[in-house]
Amino acid sequence: MGKWIALLAAPLLLAGTLPLAGQGLAQESANGDLPGGGHWAAQMPARWNGTLLLWSRGYSPAANGAEAASPAHRQALLDAGYALVGSDYGSGGWALAEAVPAQRAAVAAFVQRFGKPRRVIGWGFSMGGLVTTALAEQPDSVLDGAVSVCSSMGGAVGMMNMALDGAFAFRTLVAPDAGIELTRVTDDRANGARAQKALDAAMATPEGRARVALAAVLAGLPGWTTQNGPEPAKEDAEAQVAEMAKTFVAGVFLPRGDQERRAGGPFSWNDGIDYRRQLSLSGRRAMVERLYRAAGLDLEKDLDRLAGAERVTAEPAGVRYMMDHYTPTARPLVPVLAVQAIGDGMTSPSLQRGYVDAAKGRAVKGLWVRSAGHCRFGPEVIVSAINQMGARLDSGRWPKPPAFFIRHTPPPMLRPCIRGGQCR
Repeated sequence: MGKWIALLAAPLLLAGTLPLAGQGLAQESANGDLPGGGHWAAQMPARWNGTLLLWSRGYSPAANGAEAASPAHRQALLDAGYALVGSDYGSGGWALAEAVPAQRAAVAAFVQRFGKPRRVIGWGFSMGGLVTTALAEQPDSVLDGAVSVCSSMGGAVGMMNMALDGAFAFRTLVAPDAGIELTRVTDDRANGARAQKALDAAMATPEGRARVALAAVLAGLPGWTTQNGPEPAKEDAEAQVAEMAKTFVAGVFLPRGDQERRAGGPFSWNDGIDYRRQLSLSGRRAMVERLYRAAGLDLEKDLDRLAGAERVTAEPAGVRYMMDHYTPTARPLVPVLAVQAIGDGMTSPSLQRGYVDAAKGRAVKGLWVRSAGHCRFGPEVIVSAINQMGARLDSGRWPKPPAFFIRHTPPPMLRPCIRGGQCR
């Protein structure tokens, strides 16, 4: 009961009047303002099953107004009887610092407007999956369960370190004179455009494709990224690097400008990283070697070049900020279900594996979908995942998932980092 007392005590500006909860209400919406300048929005189904879903949106440069759920899944969730609520965090960008309190306040707004739910399940896509994970790890969590989808739940520091490794290898081996910035990025769009121009040129030659593949593997990109394209065969290195190239810039040159401004400086580093060891740990050296042989290149010489290149260091204050906003502890206080496509080139599948591995079975389960693309799940996957969490909360055990969830083990997270633990 403590969390509900605390939530109801929060000062909120509400819209509408207070109806009775759980009595077959006609579908209706509500919205209002939150402390701190954010906004909330909620929708009630015609027949409420008593569960509230707290939606956390992904990364956006601007707040763009509150949504109760992702538009592609809203009606299916309402039809299944779920009530929906979400906030705009009150900020765009890497808004983890604002998102966690705003989401808690959004639940409080819903409670004041519609009454106390039987349970609250958080769900979110991409950065929103990390917000959901953060909420699941909070003492006195507002959640009873969390569904983290296509998520950066491996954490801010580890995710951005892994991206830095790919960008570092690409700049060093492919485009040393292209003006590509690794940290202290002045303009993310312009930096990405420079990287894309260099990538396009590199993919036109066997030598360039081999080096792009090495950089992509170090960054954790999967060998399948196209939603409507076929999954490449395991032995087809050329098809895999072609897939990696399609999301290389978006998946490796992640937005840093906003994060660095918030953090007060660079928060990623690669001093002390042995890229020969990293490639071995990836389990994908054989694929890279095939491309190097086809190009007539010496992989060992390129790894020596990486070893001798000037490294990137981080500002301790920047690392502390990104640890707090947000690098997980992997010790959630409520059950967590992670859902990911095996071919996501934006948020590496390795991030989900990194969290699940670090959690060591603490009521955490990972589910995989044999598909590609970033957060391209249909309503049947999302409703099923949320139903899975409901069954787990009812029985204390994970139910058998539907057949469209598969067994899968992606490459490991090459730069794991857990708050309160060690970072590679």
